[in-house]
Amino acid sequence: MVLSRLGFLRCRCAFLRFDTFEGLGGSVLAPSVLPRAASPISKQSPRGFSPLRTQHLRPFFKEGRGSPAGGKSVAAAMGSIQNADLKQLQYPKARRDESVKDVYHGVEVSDPYRWMEDPDAPETKEFVAKQVELANSVLAECDNREVLKEKITSMYNYPRHGCPHKIGNKYFYGHNSGLQAQSVLYVRDSLDGESEVLLDPNSLSEDGTVALSIKKFSENAEFLAYGLSSSGSDWVTIKVMRVEDRVVQPDTLSWVKFTSIAWTHDNKGFFYGRYPEPKNMEGTDAGTETDINLFHELYYHFLGTDQSEDILCWKDMEHAAWLSSPKVSEDGQYLVLSIGEGCDPVNRLYYFDLTTLSGGLSSLRDTNSMLPFNKLVDNFEAQYQYVANDGPIFTFLTNKNAPKYKVTRVDINKPDAWSDVIPESESDVLTSVSCVNKNQLLVYYIHDVKHVLQIHDLETGAFQWRLPLEIGSVTGASGRRQDSEIFIKFTSFLTPGTVYRCDLSAPNPELTVLHEVGSDIFDRSGFETKQVFVTSKDGTRTPMFIISEKGLVQDGNHPALLYGYGGFNVSITPSFSVSRLVLARHYGAVVAVANIRGGGEYGEEWHKDGSLFKKQNCFDDFISCADYLIKEGYTQSNKLCIEGASNGGLLVAACINQRPELFGCALAHVGVMDMLRFHKFTIGHAWTSDYGCSDKEEDFHNLIKFSPIHNVRRPWEKLVGVQYPPTMLLTADHDDRVVPLHSLKLLATLQYTLCTSLADNLQTNPIIARIDTKAGHGAGRPTKKIIDEVSDAYSFFAKVTGATWTD
Repeated sequence: MVLSRLGFLRCRCAFLRFDTFEGLGGSVLAPSVLPRAASPISKQSPRGFSPLRTQHLRPFFKEGRGSPAGGKSVAAAMGSIQNADLKQLQYPKARRDESVKDVYHGVEVSDPYRWMEDPDAPETKEFVAKQVELANSVLAECDNREVLKEKITSMYNYPRHGCPHKIGNKYFYGHNSGLQAQSVLYVRDSLDGESEVLLDPNSLSEDGTVALSIKKFSENAEFLAYGLSSSGSDWVTIKVMRVEDRVVQPDTLSWVKFTSIAWTHDNKGFFYGRYPEPKNMEGTDAGTETDINLFHELYYHFLGTDQSEDILCWKDMEHAAWLSSPKVSEDGQYLVLSIGEGCDPVNRLYYFDLTTLSGGLSSLRDTNSMLPFNKLVDNFEAQYQYVANDGPIFTFLTNKNAPKYKVTRVDINKPDAWSDVIPESESDVLTSVSCVNKNQLLVYYIHDVKHVLQIHDLETGAFQWRLPLEIGSVTGASGRRQDSEIFIKFTSFLTPGTVYRCDLSAPNPELTVLHEVGSDIFDRSGFETKQVFVTSKDGTRTPMFIISEKGLVQDGNHPALLYGYGGFNVSITPSFSVSRLVLARHYGAVVAVANIRGGGEYGEEWHKDGSLFKKQNCFDDFISCADYLIKEGYTQSNKLCIEGASNGGLLVAACINQRPELFGCALAHVGVMDMLRFHKFTIGHAWTSDYGCSDKEEDFHNLIKFSPIHNVRRPWEKLVGVQYPPTMLLTADHDDRVVPLHSLKLLATLQYTLCTSLADNLQTNPIIARIDTKAGHGAGRPTKKIIDEVSDAYSFFAKVTGATWTD
């Protein structure tokens, strides 16, 4: 099933909604590099503390508000708090190398913390250790931190079910009993049969940091190929299990990243993507390196053979940044290859008829040649995703001349004659299509940031009926063309998760509940969700969801959490969060989720209006949403916390640079903070489609305007009494998506500019970082680490905004 527009790296953030950071309301993953994946369930394609403990630094709390001169009105506008007992922190000083300068198109730019780009340097490790001490000293003084953690843990302890996937006569599904570190993969012979454990990732590590990242069953369900990631890294090791007796085979495939798994229908092996083995990795923990990822390669692996014998099927030595995503057509005849070069929803589309290869794939060993693909689409003008085929007649989901997407069809023997099956909607975004029940299409739309499901005829595209859902999001789905039953997982801000079954062969198909979690977790009747539309700086109407207790008095006295992302075509649709509801219930907090430009909520035009030279629109939209919450009496500036992750971390950092007086707290997770050098590390080069690249003069002059580490200023020099809000940057040592150097360099810049470079320090609000170990960008994080992080982040938010805990 096709749900995710960003494919293997999303999780939306991904990808996908797998791997969402609990509490954020959307993906924490960095921008994806591939088109939409074939399954919303696949996990690869948008943080607790290090145990380091040394001398405990002085806590920052003392008598008074800790505000610089400027009076109460200014203090209320800069995140300072009443009765918080602030004491100014003693920040560790980081060496500044003023000699490091780069010249960009005639402009000299200093980079005094370039040395932090080496994570293995002793000086970098020492800086991290001291920052961990500092953050721990601050968090130790946060009231109700342990109470908050206990409450979140208690509410988090509920069973979570994934959508069943029917393959042959078996049903496979993921399940977490509540506080298990990782979800367990189960198998049943029937829907009401007894469940048996197929694969338990919790048995693979003592601390739960080994995660099941991707999985794919062979066509006959005899074998399972699955990818394991360690400590949150994007690197994956593929293993193979025989399903019947659970015996793990000797097959081990290394240096795998950003791939799908595509079995041939003879069940002899599968296609997968990998990178060449990185150089100079001896003694390096995979996932902590920063080396750029280039020259993705497509291989075929025969079961029972060593990886060294795998057959190279595709690579392009002239285009180092290109990536491939393989899929075997539903009839097993064709290998369909999607080629991407960045995060834009565009791809080249190649195919190969596997039945024409005399001697099978093994014959490539003798010829030492790659597969001779046919190039159906050989440009990056639009996105094409495989939906189905009947022989040479292929159906695709595309945005070709359709920014809100449509379904189209072509005979590959007549590649110039395309015809529309389902035309583009005037108002709604067609996000996903899959073929089910022989000749029907299960179609997903987004209507004003809410999912709508419909059934259409495969041949004509004609609408047949709409599947009834509440206002919310479809976060998982499964179903195949040969089966009449489909499964849907639904969630919303107030619905933890409901798995539905639908038999499409019935005269009047209905959704029936297979699994539901609800009233035993919390009483949803005490909460409400509103959607409002905020007028941005240029007049654009920006959607925003507001979640609060019912009957909230809009007197401006409530703490508020505003979350945003705004990039890479990611749509932040409603999702359930235990920690958000704990904030609303026990702190009286208002939670807001802003659907700013740069996302995909209204199609490709909405995305483009928040990227490249229009990136400032994202910040303007987010700031306008903050202003709305204050103007309408939901909160006030010194009680308003903004939060975002990955591209959203950039959003938060840029906004506190531009409007420091507007916010009372900032939580920036795994953010892209150095906009001049991001493309030099791991997969950062793929993000230039949204950001641009400093190698180009015009892009440089745009990026330097909002790059977080290049725009830190002392606000009190222009606005008397104004300082930066209390700020926490969050990162992790195995984040090889947005490498930690981004957060470390921004942290050092903030602390130097605002705190340590002046004899008379006017920045009394804390600037700290939470730096995790054995964790990455968000995917695969064990449950305990998720709970630890949200507890620390939100107890910090509660303390600095003066929020009061109520039982």
